[in-house]
Amino acid sequence: MRLGVILGVVVVVLAILAGFFFFDAEVTGDFEAPEVSVTGGEVPDVNVEAGDIDVGTEEVTIEVPTIDVQSPEEEAAEEAPTNN
Repeated sequence: MRLGVILGVVVVVLAILAGFFFFDAEVTGDFEAPEVSVTGGEVPDVNVEAGDIDVGTEEVTIEVPTIDVQSPEEEAAEEAPTNN
């Protein structure tokens, strides 16, 4: 599971780096946006009818599996013979 997460992170980092270094743009000269003026016009009337959405809650009992995770140290401690 950890390998998949690490691999995913590496892929994302490489994709970001490729995006930064893949393109090279050089801009020369000054940029000036054109002047725009708008006069007149009319906003249209809009009538929207949406459906009804009923939201509620319901109590449900579900069975959840249990998981027992042991580290290698715990497994070795259980397998080692005890001296009493």
